[in-house]
Amino acid sequence: MKKNQKEWQEVRLGDISDINSNILQKSDNYTYINYLDTGNITKGIIDNIQKIPIHNIPSRAKRKVDIGDIIYSTVRPIQKHYGIIKNYVDNMIVSTGFITIKVKEDIADKYFIYYNIIQDDITNYLQMIAEQSVSTYPSIKPSDLYNIKIKLPPLEEQKKIASILSSLDEKIELNNRMNKILEEMAQTIFKEWFVNFNFPNEEGKPYKDSGGKMIESELGYIPDGWKVMALDNLLIKFTTGLNPRKNFKLGEGNNYYVTIKNMNNNQIYLDNRCDKINDEAIKKINKRSDLRKNDLLFSGIGTIGRVHLINKDVKNWNISESIFTMRANDIITPEYLYLNLLDNRMQEYALNMSSGSVQRGIRMMDLKKYNIIVPEKVILKLSTKIFNSIIEKVNNNFYENQKLASIRDTLLPRLMSGEIRVK
Repeated sequence: MKKNQKEWQEVRLGDISDINSNILQKSDNYTYINYLDTGNITKGIIDNIQKIPIHNIPSRAKRKVDIGDIIYSTVRPIQKHYGIIKNYVDNMIVSTGFITIKVKEDIADKYFIYYNIIQDDITNYLQMIAEQSVSTYPSIKPSDLYNIKIKLPPLEEQKKIASILSSLDEKIELNNRMNKILEEMAQTIFKEWFVNFNFPNEEGKPYKDSGGKMIESELGYIPDGWKVMALDNLLIKFTTGLNPRKNFKLGEGNNYYVTIKNMNNNQIYLDNRCDKINDEAIKKINKRSDLRKNDLLFSGIGTIGRVHLINKDVKNWNISESIFTMRANDIITPEYLYLNLLDNRMQEYALNMSSGSVQRGIRMMDLKKYNIIVPEKVILKLSTKIFNSIIEKVNNNFYENQKLASIRDTLLPRLMSGEIRVK
């Protein structure tokens, strides 16, 4: 062992933790559970916990978890469906698709262990084991995690290392919470101005509630001077990306091929989950889908209704045919169209108009028919200024998070190996 690691010892994960130790029993006498499935957590971020009556729980809802427990999906480790339970949730149950790890805290720090086992080297090692499995999907067994070897420094040093990495993750989580608040603020303003029609009138009072004149339209009563137009008449471009089939191969080159899985939280994630394509493939897609700043992306197949407003010049990525790209004309603004696409009325329309037995999707011609309320220019200009400010703050937080994650991912293996010591 290296001199600067003389106080470190090598242990197996199973020797310093209890794995799959807590199972839901009839004697627990729950009336409901808060249930987390493997698809609802990625890289420590939970997007949905379902509250389910006990008589209706899924058969896979078996594993009880507490604060500090680590959960790790058995299927396709490369998809990084793992996390650590940071907050108390009553009657918290996770799927048997997770391996649960309860660290023995007199020996090891739970966060140090968590950061250790989520390193790319370990993820790739577990993925290799999963691909050799004989199950329906590439998967690992509890014993595969049990036998993972970990270099363990003294407990106090573990805590200091974990504190450094946790501080970066806490800032990322703070930015995510701030973005959620900002996005809810934008949608609240949109609803108040363009659904309830209580935008400020000339006196600064809410238009409709102050007796502003309303006229009939295809969408009910709207303010005088406003109109309703089909989406098709508000765009100068409406197309999709390209399918790899007979056009190009995935997995070659350094360009990113964005599919719906890379659209989330109204952002595009260009990371190791994103497929790669070569220069020839990107040229072919660019001929069909020449993405530009201020274009809108809308997922139209499978997971319908994800939205992204492109806020930077597009360089080394393009989209699949399951994603629509829209370019607004000068009747509306990209920001106003963005909030319309996120609005519940549009989301419900897209779902209701979708069809397909294997994978549901909405046709371009049906989207083109969707009616949008077009406000007067002065209100459109004022709202766009507000929306643009909010969207810019959201994007700044998103890009800061990418930098923080890069710092964390660079430090992680060096701290865990003892290359960098914390005094």
